[in-house]
Order: sequence, then structure tokens, then C-alpha cells
Amino acid sequence: MMVLRRLIYREVSGAVALVAFAFLGLFFFFDFIDELPAIGRPSPLNPALRYEVKDALLQVLLLVPGRLYEVLPIAVLIGAIFVFARLAQASEYTILRTSGLGPWRALRLVLGLGLVFVGITFVVGDYMAPAAGKAAQLLKAQHLGRVNVGGSGAWLKEKQAYSQYSVNVIAMNGRGELEGIRIFEFDNQGRLISRTQAQSGRIDEGGWLLQQVRRTDLAAPGAGDTAIQQRVLPTLLWPNSLTAEMVAVALLRPERMPTADLYRYVQHLETNGQSSQRYELEFWRKVFYPLSCLVMVVLALPFAYLHFRSGGITGYVFGGVMAGISFFLLNNVFGFIGNLNNWLPWLAAASPSLIYSLVSLTAFGWLVLRR
Repeated sequence: MMVLRRLIYREVSGAVALVAFAFLGLFFFFDFIDELPAIGRPSPLNPALRYEVKDALLQVLLLVPGRLYEVLPIAVLIGAIFVFARLAQASEYTILRTSGLGPWRALRLVLGLGLVFVGITFVVGDYMAPAAGKAAQLLKAQHLGRVNVGGSGAWLKEKQAYSQYSVNVIAMNGRGELEGIRIFEFDNQGRLISRTQAQSGRIDEGGWLLQQVRRTDLAAPGAGDTAIQQRVLPTLLWPNSLTAEMVAVALLRPERMPTADLYRYVQHLETNGQSSQRYELEFWRKVFYPLSCLVMVVLALPFAYLHFRSGGITGYVFGGVMAGISFFLLNNVFGFIGNLNNWLPWLAAASPSLIYSLVSLTAFGWLVLRR
């Protein structure tokens, strides 16, 4: 059994690596083409600094871990289908079956291989891709401007003992500093009591250090206009619990954030009475996405029990590729539908994997147990 496991693991792993490398090569080429118009452009932060070819290549290289995270499950499917179909076409899998590789043993074997790919996908998606993606965003912001989410920026909330704050951040520059900060403070009755504007700021431990601050303290009801106070301060330390990761989730794409950061941000939104549907859905998608590698290897296993004619392997591999693409399309569709219809986030995220697991197990049972 150890020899059979090594054989199948080695063949499938090699095929998956080859397919993933081919996908990454295509994405690298297309991403580099997208960067070409920006080459030679001066930086808004430093006009003497220009976006050069080496910067574009570094930018595209930093996107590779995120691309690998995206394509790894479908690479697992294509590589596994190719290996199992080739073994079946050459009658090698028939020899493996006569050597003791029964259906349930084969299923356990591919599930073990799938768990290896689950671990790889989790490490790439939760550690490598977020770190590289953040570095890529800051590199591009340093050379080409700043990171923002549109004209209105990102909004966050912060509750404290006797007041609550609505915070607006327009952008994050290439040095990791926040720009265009507005802080609205409300009392427990929902009355606006102060407004703070800062040109920039950075997140330190225990609070935000704001630069070039204009603060307006509003009068209490019936106190008259004389109670309104305005102050201009060079710096101001605003104590709060909003971390850099929370601001990054609000400013950047949530699918690029680590699972733990998304979970903390969902808890923060719920604590402050904000809608967390979108981020909770993304959190559960991050949880279930690595598990799709298990679905892919189980979906590929029935190809080992098919009988191929000469040259028939290409059509089956193409059909497997279409099945993988349909899985990812369905995954996105369920995400949008679940977000629009307020489905349970974990159910919307898990439904495509459950559906395709049922289909693959049904195909496996029909091909193996009945035929």
C-alpha cells in the first residue's frame, strides 16, 4: 500500500505542479501587460521616483501567491484527472486494482492527498498571499498614488464607554499612512458632540496618531453658539481599538485578508451594530475554499474507472476542466445570491462544495459499485 500511495501521490503532485506553473505563467504575462501603461510614470509622493520595469516585475511577482491561491484547486482537478485518465487508458490502474487497490481504499488514498493540498492552499491563502498582496498594494501606492475604495473612502465604527465614533478614511498612501481622516463623535443619545479632521495619521499601539488636526467641539443643546470650540493641533493621539488589519480590510479587498483578520473584523462590525453580511460571507468562503481541493480529487477519481479508446483521454480531461470552471462559477454565483438574499453566510459558502461532493460521490458509486 505504501508503494501505491507513493506512486499516485508522486504522479498527481507532479501533474498539479505542472498545471499550476502553466496557469501562473499565463497570469504573470497578462498582469505584466496590465502594468505596461504605468511604466515611466512619476510618483505623486516623489516626482524624481519613476515606475520602472523592475518595479512592474516586482509588482507582478508579488501577485503570484494570490494567483496560486486562486488556481490551486482547479490545478488539483486538472492534474488529478490527467493522471487517473492516463493510468486508466494504459490499463495501469487495472493492475493497481488487482494489486489490492479497492474502491474504498482508493477513496481514502485520494482524500489523504486532498488534505495535503488543503493544507498548502490554506498556508498560501492565509499567510503568503495576504502578505504579498499588501506589499504589492503599498508598492503600487508608493509609485503611482494611494490605495482607496472610491471617492467616499472607507467607513468604520468604534464604540466606547460614553460615546461612539463614525470614522471615515479616504485612502492609504505608499508609506502605510492613512489620509483624509474624519472622526465624528456621538453621545449615547446619538447627538453629534465633536468632529475631528486630520490630513494624515498612522496607527500606533493603543490609538491613532493624527497629524495636522482640526477639531470642533459642538455645543450642548441650548448652550448657544458660544459653546462651540474649534482647535487646530499639530498632532493628536486618538485612543481606539481599530487596528491596521481592520482598516486594511475596509480599504482593500476582503478576500485578500487572512481568515483570522476577517473574523476579528466581523466581530468588530457586530459589536458596533454594523452589517457584517459581506465580510462574514467572505470569511466562510475563506474557510471552505481550501476544502474544495478535497472536492476536486474526489471528482477526479471516477476517471480512473472509465474505459478509454485511443485518443479519448483529451475529451475527458476537457470535460473535467469544464466541471472545475463550473464549480468556481457556481461558487461566485452563490456568494452574490447569498449576499443579496441574506442567506446564512456559512450555507452560501458551503453549498457549491456540498453539491459537487454529492455529484462526485454519486459518479464514483455509479461507476465503481454498480459497474
